[in-house]
Amino acid sequence: MVSISTELSLVENGYSFFPSGISFFSYRYLFADAEKLIRAYGITIAVCVVGGALNVLMTTLYAYPISRSSFKYRNFFSFYIFFTMLFSGGLVPTYIMYASYFKLINNPIMLAVPGLLSAFNVLIVRTFYRLNISDSILESAKMDGAGEGMIFFRIVLPLSTPAVATIGLFSVLMYWNDWYSCLLYINEAKYYNLQYAMYQALRTIEYLTSSSASMNMANLSGELLKVPAESLRMAMAIIGIGPIVFAYPFFQRYFIKGLTLGAVKE
Repeated sequence: MVSISTELSLVENGYSFFPSGISFFSYRYLFADAEKLIRAYGITIAVCVVGGALNVLMTTLYAYPISRSSFKYRNFFSFYIFFTMLFSGGLVPTYIMYASYFKLINNPIMLAVPGLLSAFNVLIVRTFYRLNISDSILESAKMDGAGEGMIFFRIVLPLSTPAVATIGLFSVLMYWNDWYSCLLYINEAKYYNLQYAMYQALRTIEYLTSSSASMNMANLSGELLKVPAESLRMAMAIIGIGPIVFAYPFFQRYFIKGLTLGAVKE
């Protein structure tokens, strides 16, 4: 309701489910450059789909071996991934690596690379495997001649649907809300994702609001009005969160089960 309220009604009455004035100026302002917004949506959706799928694949592939008691180096690799939760190389070495060695500046792939593997997700899935994938099932598959690849993709993954859905939702939410990677590694506007495009629009509005020479601006019908900073912020929130709100019900039945079954650390 705030996003479709006039700025004057917000100033006079504050937030209300029944505002005294209704205005869709904020949405008209955001969709004035519809091509830019649609392109940002497309980049964000592509990063979420590709990055989310790769994140799930890499997480499950890492978690499965360290969950098996038969894997000799499971403790080493468990500590190796856990160590990254406590310490990191820092921003400057990370930027130098991506910019100078991998040459990924102004490359949309860079929006997916930083989130390809999460130590937190690995530990959740590892515990899920330990509690829910019986060794007897895997031994039976080996006796029938199945290799490790077939066991993982034909048996383990289908049995771990709740965990996969949970970390899939985590990764998609992470990619959807990520604007910082775009700020660091993307300089060309055509590669901006949705969140960073919204961030740029917000900075523009804040500049116009704080500038005494720009307190009034022409709306789409030619009238002059005060920049609707607050309603515009809420309109950006609606545009940014909308698709995730619609997608969440499809994950919900797996989400709580997968999170609780993998939540107890060993």
